[in-house]
Amino acid sequence: MDPKRLLNLDFLKLPFNTELFQVKAKEVGLPPGTLIHVGKQKIEKPVIDLVDYDQQQLGTRRDISLTDVSTFKETSSVSWINLSGIHDIKIIEQFGQQFGLHALALEDILNTQHRPKVEEMEGYSLIILKMLFFDDKTQSIDTEQVSLILGPHYVITFQEREGDVFEGVRGRLQRSHGRIRQRGPDYLAYALVDSVVDSYFHILEKVGDHLAQLEEDLLNYPDQSTLGRIHHYKRQLQLLRKSVWPLREVISELYKEDSPLVAEGTRVFLRDLYDHTIQVLDTVEIFRDTVSGLQDLYMSAVGNRMNEIMKVLTIMASIFIPLTFIAGIYGMNFEYIPELKWRWGYFAIWGVMISCIIGMLIYFKRKKWL
Repeated sequence: MDPKRLLNLDFLKLPFNTELFQVKAKEVGLPPGTLIHVGKQKIEKPVIDLVDYDQQQLGTRRDISLTDVSTFKETSSVSWINLSGIHDIKIIEQFGQQFGLHALALEDILNTQHRPKVEEMEGYSLIILKMLFFDDKTQSIDTEQVSLILGPHYVITFQEREGDVFEGVRGRLQRSHGRIRQRGPDYLAYALVDSVVDSYFHILEKVGDHLAQLEEDLLNYPDQSTLGRIHHYKRQLQLLRKSVWPLREVISELYKEDSPLVAEGTRVFLRDLYDHTIQVLDTVEIFRDTVSGLQDLYMSAVGNRMNEIMKVLTIMASIFIPLTFIAGIYGMNFEYIPELKWRWGYFAIWGVMISCIIGMLIYFKRKKWL
């Protein structure tokens, strides 16, 4: 068997992404604002990082206490506070107390199955979005919820674990003459959301490459493993659409609403980010149509393959039907069959049979059935 075909069988073992279908609900009857972590614990210990900057200086601190963080709430510089690990409800409560966050906002932050949204609160804005990662080994998309609090002089990000797509933003903060150092926290929030949207393009690029390879394999080896890969990517694109579709509304509300936290100069960049989000959605829809087309192509390829097999079997049966008829006639146990006493009867029957075979093959060839 072709080794490529053997390789395709591995896709039958691709993991089923249950995040698209699983919904974990809180206990029925709890009052609004009850803090319960909905999701999986993805880090052992929560870690708080801080980046504080203005046009002249940049300071970074790793694994600091929440007490130290609260001192940067009212500074004139811009502070980016990042919490990795939101499973500890006490820390989330302390964040709420230190920065005056509403209980409903904290509830949304703890619910990792929340859809992307933006919520205007008194003195701050809550932005929830999905950060996606592509696992090359399993060819699956992994999701992580990121919540942003945009305040007057600070941005707080809540992540489920360490590791993100914000390294480009951190690198830009190192350059003192960059645009991000000249602007306020609203531009920092824009840069973080923009990094998340940019990561979608990288994921779509990888998915597009795998779909192109899948189409090639489908034309060459339309077997059950190929069908399994088609359904796998169909689920991944559903998950991607579920994460990106509400983000369009989030970006639209950010630049359309007259929020005092978003400067007019930042709205221009948000409109550009909105266009990028539309591009991502258009690409996702194109890929979804492509996967549907691949599924139809698989059914057509399997049908054509079955037709070829049936054609060969039909031709073989058509050839042997008259031979079986002749053999059946002379296999009857009647004593008086005229040809039984012929000296050359055996060879004559063989001649008739071979003539039938040759004649039928010529007929099939002229009909272009062969």
